[in-house]
Amino acid sequence: MSLITEYSTMARPDRGIVQVYDADAYLGDDETLARSRAEVAAGNGYHLYLHSLQADVEVQVTIKIWDSPQKPPVDVEGIVTLTLESETGQLVVNQLTYGPAGVMELPRPGVYDGQASWIGRNATAAYCESSHRRSVEEEWSKDQLRAAWAQCPATEQYTLDLWFVRESEDEDDEE
Repeated sequence: MSLITEYSTMARPDRGIVQVYDADAYLGDDETLARSRAEVAAGNGYHLYLHSLQADVEVQVTIKIWDSPQKPPVDVEGIVTLTLESETGQLVVNQLTYGPAGVMELPRPGVYDGQASWIGRNATAAYCESSHRRSVEEEWSKDQLRAAWAQCPATEQYTLDLWFVRESEDEDDEE
């Protein structure tokens, strides 16, 4: 059970959402997006939505590729199993309004099974809410509020532990 590669980037959860999808498979899915609000992480096989409880403090997204299935991590706030297909071998971590936060090169294109886990979600949301409240009470400028967000004592982190399961099916074979 060896780690093959790991990628990490910071992303702003614009409207509370960060997305992970194949570079050529950007397929928005309103049903899956809505499901992420209840499940925190939800995907349709090609597009994964990560739902934060806040929209202002950057979150860390880490993608780990393993050589075999992994046991669920311990000491996390939650876990969701998932399947993610990447026909190009490139996964995009995207911010709704701000665009891509980063791109990970997978070891090979194909279908990956795995799990999404998260930590720091509730603590970051509480800090963000507290900062908003203080900014109104103390009449902070936008720069002061941004500085407070940059000093958040918690790190909201989403980790995808993935392992290769098979090649993508050729669309020509399906017809």
